[in-house]
Amino acid sequence: MGSSLKHYGLVALGVILGVGVTMQFSSLATKPVEDGMPVDALRQVASVYRLIEADYVEPVDQRKLITQAVAGMVDALDPHSAYLDRAAWRELREGTEGKFVGLGIEIGQSDEGYIKITSPIEDSPAARAGIRAGDLISHIDGAAVKQMDMDTAIKRMRGAPHSSVVLTIVRHDASAPLQFTQLKFNIVREEIVQKSVKGKIVAPGYAWIRIAQFQEPTVDDLANKLAALAREEPALKGLVLDLRNDPGGLLQGAIGVSAAFLPAGAEVVSTNGQLEESRARFYGRPEYYMLGRGIDPLAKVPALFKTLPMVVLVNTGSASASEIVAGALQDYKRATIVGSPTFGKGSVQTIRPLSGDAAVKLTTARYYTPSGRSIQARGILPDVAVDETAEGDGLNALRMREADLQRHLSNDRDHEEATHHDDIQEQMRILAEARRRKPLDFGSADDFQLAQALRQLQGLPVQLSKRATAAAAPLAQQAH
Repeated sequence: MGSSLKHYGLVALGVILGVGVTMQFSSLATKPVEDGMPVDALRQVASVYRLIEADYVEPVDQRKLITQAVAGMVDALDPHSAYLDRAAWRELREGTEGKFVGLGIEIGQSDEGYIKITSPIEDSPAARAGIRAGDLISHIDGAAVKQMDMDTAIKRMRGAPHSSVVLTIVRHDASAPLQFTQLKFNIVREEIVQKSVKGKIVAPGYAWIRIAQFQEPTVDDLANKLAALAREEPALKGLVLDLRNDPGGLLQGAIGVSAAFLPAGAEVVSTNGQLEESRARFYGRPEYYMLGRGIDPLAKVPALFKTLPMVVLVNTGSASASEIVAGALQDYKRATIVGSPTFGKGSVQTIRPLSGDAAVKLTTARYYTPSGRSIQARGILPDVAVDETAEGDGLNALRMREADLQRHLSNDRDHEEATHHDDIQEQMRILAEARRRKPLDFGSADDFQLAQALRQLQGLPVQLSKRATAAAAPLAQQAH
């Protein structure tokens, strides 16, 4: 039971692509290796291949067998290295481009075995059909999702533009939490363009910006939103940058977002690995965050955002590129980090294209904050620890972190610590409370952590975390 609950927490971290990775796309030459291969080991692989081909209970597709052997070799390295077949690579590219053909829903897995809708994307087919946050998908075109893994369910929901899919939804009755209604929605798939940045004025003089994932348009979208907020509220006194549940994305996006708030040209992050190209420092300059030629998108950002008081909201779902941004702003004391310790995904994945429309996603380096802290398997600790709700940290307390994952890459500069100890009764208590509470809508009037972030900016008392870590507690006690 304990392990299944932890799995729920991990799956619920992110959007439809799952836990994010900060990626670089590269076709550069790899590091030269010494001549010679482990001949005996290769002979053993060939022997096993021949045994399977000759003796297995039924015929095996030869190409599939080799592909699975390659995938197993890469998968055994660490949780974020992977062999990508044609479909997987296409989905990865769609995620970084911010568009795909589908229904327009952000999802996770519920403890009942269904797919939980975290949020419908604004103006998507799902949103127009009446799908709501908190709905549970029980069947896709009549097939039970309990009999599918997440990847299979995602593939069934995606498809060709203008084709349709029938979702069977289980919905909690708001007036009677233990009552459920079963509904069917016939939804026509469309190309979904995800908006990675949204924001608004949440109190007189105070703005809120949320980045859901770091994609190709993120820096442009952020620049446009900051300029719009400055026009809407000329007398801005503070900004909340919300990175909660942001699973990562493109490195260039993290650099550009950091550069919008840091001194011009400041170092944002550094990397270190075996390859010479993996030993690098990245600065807040256009050549590091622009993906193509043209006008610097940050040129339109008003200068006030370089000095405006800031809070960055993070939680265990903040990973990779989110941690780069939070770490940089924390190191320069440019923002106060509020929330809970981040996921700790501080490694670089480089995409190496292969023949046959496939690729390998390979971990090639670790990330370090400007002061030299390693993010890997430790994450970013908040300056002010604040729970998800006034009653506690909710489902965030059940989520696994990088240090909990098998075969995770170690932190080479600091102490790392796994998050969880199996306490089934405590996990069941948290799940029961979560069922009684309506889904959290980031940026809403009911967003407890956002309310505390605003109080921090306003110099008012902040309600601190009931589960504050020993590392975060002394800093949290400084809140006023």
